[in-house]
Order: sequence, then structure tokens, then C-alpha cells
Amino acid sequence: MALQSMTGFARREGTSGRGRWAWELRSVNGKGLDVRLRLPQGLERLETDVRKLISDRFSRGNLQVGLSLSVEDSRVEVVVNQDALAAVLALRDQLTGVIDPAPLRLDSLMAVRGLVEFKEAEESEEALAARDADIMAGLTAALGDLRDMRGGEGQALGQILLGHVTTIETLTDTVERDPSRSPQEIAGRLATQVSMLLEGSAGLDRDRLHAEAALLATKADLREEIDRLKAHVAAARDLLSKGGPVGRKLDFLAQEFNRESNTICSKSNAAAVTAAGIELKVVIDQFREQVQNLE
Repeated sequence: MALQSMTGFARREGTSGRGRWAWELRSVNGKGLDVRLRLPQGLERLETDVRKLISDRFSRGNLQVGLSLSVEDSRVEVVVNQDALAAVLALRDQLTGVIDPAPLRLDSLMAVRGLVEFKEAEESEEALAARDADIMAGLTAALGDLRDMRGGEGQALGQILLGHVTTIETLTDTVERDPSRSPQEIAGRLATQVSMLLEGSAGLDRDRLHAEAALLATKADLREEIDRLKAHVAAARDLLSKGGPVGRKLDFLAQEFNRESNTICSKSNAAAVTAAGIELKVVIDQFREQVQNLE
């Protein structure tokens, strides 16, 4: 399954009957799936189906989804208020012999307020159902376009993240191979420090001092941090190769990477190791920043 970015845009438009519709979708980073939906008045009935289509395809991202609808071929129908017409005719009969009995003319009837109304012709149930189906098919296509765009960006992000993982691995190897970590170097450094302390104060217990030095050497050892960094590198590569919605897991690994690099810097007793640890922190920050874009 391919990696997915959370950033993308898609637009689909078409016609159905007398109407013209257009879907516009925008997606940006988000901790979860947040859909902000805007539908034209009268199409609120589509909301449940629209949200289901989106949630079936995406698990994360802030999505703005808008539908516009316009009528291109306007049709007008005449509606006669039958009650009002009956009342006018009844009034004419009541006034027979009182007023001019000339037949009522159309223009006279049109002048009567509320008797005749012009309004846009309503679509049949069949036509509305066909339009709804076309609109939902357009949304399906737009969601496919959005997914393709997010997938393309996700593939590019995957390559960038793999590059960061490789750099983390290289820096970890640099720390591991540094001469300051060799048993001979550690032993020589401790022996020198113990000798200096003994020369400065004859009252110190030699055996106790050697025991404390050995304990400090154990605490300062970077073996565990190096092993964990290597394990995290392998886990990150595995997630990136599997793909899918792995952004949260990679973000957790970024936190673990950062924890180990902080410990290396705090334990370091060599300039080269400290420099590698600082560079590790920089690369890990870049890694985590890019991970925020993944679904």
C-alpha cells in the first residue's frame, strides 16, 4: 500500500439534466480526519453519503469539501390560484346588472394580485434522483483524483524520509566507531583520572575510587542508545516499505530517535561524538517535520 501525503487538491464538474455541478476538495495536515462540508441548500440529504465516501478513503487530514450547483436551462411554469379565480368569478356573478357585464379579459385577470404566479418548473422525482446519482459519481471521481495526488506526494515524501533514515544510520555508525568508545581508550582515560585524584589527595580509598570510576564508565557507555537507534532505523524502513497510514507510527519513532540522540549528547565525553549527536538531532527534526505530512 502506497504512502499518502495529507496535502492535495481536486476538482470535478459536470452536468445533469438542467443543472451544472462542481466539486472542489482541499486537504491539509491534521491529527485525525476532519471534514468540513459545504452543500447547496436543498441537497443536505447527501451529507451522510458524502461523509461515508470520504471516511472510506481517508483516515487523516483536514478536508474542505464544497459542492456548487446551478441551473443552466431555466424553465418557468404558470400557476393559477384556483380559489382566487373562483372568488373573482363569483364576485362578477354577484354584481351582474350593477356593473358592465362585459366578459373578463386575460389582462384584467393578470392584474389581480395573487391570481397568477410564475415560478421555476420543478424537476420530477426521477430527474432529481438521476442528478443526485451524477453528483455522487462526480464526488467519487474527485476523491480518486485527491487520493492520487496525495499518493504522488506521499511517494516523494517516502524517498525524503528514507534519505533521513539513512543519514541517521550513518551518524549512528559514526558514534559507534568513534575511538573514544574503545575499551582501551576508556580504560586509559579512567586510569589517568584516578591517578590525578590519588595524587591530589592521599586519603582517598583506592579500591573505592576504582569502583566508582567503573560505575561512571558503565553509565557513560552508549551501547544501549546505539542499539536502540539501529532498531528504530530498521523499524522506520519497514514502515516506509509497507506504506499505508503509518504517519502516527513514524511520528512515535521520531520521538524515540530524539530521545536517544539527547542521551548520546548528554553522555558524550568526546567532541566527535557530541558533534555527531548534535547532527543527529538536526536530521531527526527534519525527519519529524516531514512525517507530519504523512497520513
